[in-house]
Amino acid sequence: MTSVNAYWHEDAACRGTDPEELFADGARQNRAKAVCAGCPVRTECLVEALDNRIEWGVWGGMTERERRALLRRRPNVVSWRQVLESARREQEQPRAG
Repeated sequence: MTSVNAYWHEDAACRGTDPEELFADGARQNRAKAVCAGCPVRTECLVEALDNRIEWGVWGGMTERERRALLRRRPNVVSWRQVLESARREQEQPRAG
């Protein structure tokens, strides 16, 4: 498994962004999600929000509503880091065929 980077936030694409932009509502959330699109630590950010049940703001490209829905669908997940890293590995594997 990938090592945990405790300082992931230092590499975040939103690092210099006004926090008000990341804790927006309505259509402004789409602008916040766009900042996350190419972020090199998007997974770490999303893991932070999911594992710690952070209720507000856009984290890792997901709004609070999207995260709540995901948490309801997968209530037994203990470590979102394992789930997301496993999914990333599956996507990176060459497709057979």
